[in-house]
Amino acid sequence: MVIGAGMGAMTAAARLAVAGHRVVVHECAETYGGALGRVERDGFAFDTGPALLHLPAVYRDLFVKTGKQPLEDCVELSQVEPAVRHVFADGTAVDLPNASRAGVAEALDAALGPGAGARWSAFMNRAREAWDRTRRPLLEEPLWPNWQVLAEREPYPAVAERRLFRRERRAATLAEIGAYELGGEPRLCALLEHFALAHGLDPRTAPASAAVLPYLEQTFGTWSVRGGLRALAAAVYERCLARRVEFAFGSAVTRIAVKDGGAAGVELADGTVVDADFVVAGVAPGVLERLLPGERVRAEGEVPAQGGPGGPGRPSRLTVLLALRGARPEGTPHRTVVHAPDRDAELNRLFDAPGAGTAPPAVTVLRPDDATVVPDAGHEAVTLTATVPAYAGGPDGAARDAFAAQAEQMIARAERAVPGLRDRLLWHEVRTPVDVAEATGADGGAVPAPALAAADGRLLHPANSTSLRGLFAVGGWAHPGGGLPHAGMSGTLAAGLIVEGPEFRGSQ
Repeated sequence: MVIGAGMGAMTAAARLAVAGHRVVVHECAETYGGALGRVERDGFAFDTGPALLHLPAVYRDLFVKTGKQPLEDCVELSQVEPAVRHVFADGTAVDLPNASRAGVAEALDAALGPGAGARWSAFMNRAREAWDRTRRPLLEEPLWPNWQVLAEREPYPAVAERRLFRRERRAATLAEIGAYELGGEPRLCALLEHFALAHGLDPRTAPASAAVLPYLEQTFGTWSVRGGLRALAAAVYERCLARRVEFAFGSAVTRIAVKDGGAAGVELADGTVVDADFVVAGVAPGVLERLLPGERVRAEGEVPAQGGPGGPGRPSRLTVLLALRGARPEGTPHRTVVHAPDRDAELNRLFDAPGAGTAPPAVTVLRPDDATVVPDAGHEAVTLTATVPAYAGGPDGAARDAFAAQAEQMIARAERAVPGLRDRLLWHEVRTPVDVAEATGADGGAVPAPALAAADGRLLHPANSTSLRGLFAVGGWAHPGGGLPHAGMSGTLAAGLIVEGPEFRGSQ
């Protein structure tokens, strides 16, 4: 039995079906995909969740292991070139090539001055060491029972800065890497810190191990899917159907049944109780606790849930969907990051005094070269995203008004990437953290970050197994955390633990 039809849940369902289990997925919504939502209007189509794919090997492995038809036979993947354009606060712009370390260094030297590329390359070499040390335990293996080892050890090999007559210092956070190892160059620092902000992390407190985030993207590349990432969700759903997974949409689970100290099935909204040998829950922590009133989901000493009641809050995402008249200009980058004019003010608004102030945010502008998302060649579909504080409660109307004002700021900032945007605008829609909360069940519409080592374990996520026998957790709020590749791995790990038992040690 699987609760939810998000990407982690469907990955687990497909793998369990191949292993011989009868799998039934109960999804309270009327469709699959979880965070990979879609808005269609007047011939335009927009992803409302992630829009680019990193580490596609996770889904290639899923399709190989669940059938003879490879992923590329089911969806059309393309490497995005350039991977991204960055427009910094001072107006400097740089296009970074896809999956080319040497090319990135050359581009940084050309845009930021000689030496910028060498500093970034040296940092990426150290980031590779952090990746090599954490890849298996944080992505490919079930969470270690002695997870405290991951919490205590910093895998990033920070460089000691020797200072005359003063103690040497080493970077312990991502912001300190920028200050100590990137020479404090403001644009290099902004580039580095963007990888934290894009995942809702404060670069001033994110551990140095967060260096794996730029390493992952710049090493394994950035990919687009024709039709948007919703097409990837559709392909995984079709693969589940081909493996005879059953789906019940509009089927809300209200309680997980417990018998003899273990999960024994689910109770549906109409009172029907459906028995099951195993239950896989692809829901947010607060939802999971509500499905198990009076039961302990996590034992003492386990990694605490980040998004559940009592857990620390997480930022959310504000998304603006723009329907534009006029064709997409030739050579337009798929993704442009327009950095905030005042980084300190943005960090204060996000993390020190959430929601306070009117500092314009950093905005990611997505302009896909995809004929399937526009009514014809004379129009363009553009998506803007920004990291914002999660919805803190109160009247929905007031919250939506505040988010609408931020959306206007985002449109104004996006004009640095889309000249003449206002004149081309036909209409726009705003997707707020309130909408994210309604779609995912996460408190305040919070969006989970990927699991990271060090930082006393506060950026780890609870294990896929739970303290309740037969109950397993998948999705962004379980190990190995948020992000599309990580969601897929959570489903792989949960299925492995069910099929092989506690001795399962991860993918090979």
